[in-house]
Amino acid sequence: MGYPTVTQMPDTPDPRDAHTDQEAVDAIRQLTLEVERLNNHRFIAVQNSVTRLLLFNFARGLAFGLGSVLGASLLVSILTWWLSQFEFLPVIGDWMAILADEFERATGAGVNQGTQ
Repeated sequence: MGYPTVTQMPDTPDPRDAHTDQEAVDAIRQLTLEVERLNNHRFIAVQNSVTRLLLFNFARGLAFGLGSVLGASLLVSILTWWLSQFEFLPVIGDWMAILADEFERATGAGVNQGTQ
């Protein structure tokens, strides 16, 4: 078991190699221009600064948290109202009626009714 032998390269260059080399140089130039264009993009500018990155992610987290709370509140209130409309179901209707009374008392809508 031996190592493969290396053949000598010819002294005269192949004209096809020059064409291939020029294509490689052109491709590298295009790639360089594309990398420069990407480096000037706003996203990369934000990612290159630790302070900007932290502020951006903090604002993103605040927006996500606020949206989640508001969305969940809206969804639960709509679902509760919808379920309170089913008074013909014995268990759910009674439970929803109690919940509706509690909501009215908590929001102050039932205060005037209770004092009269």
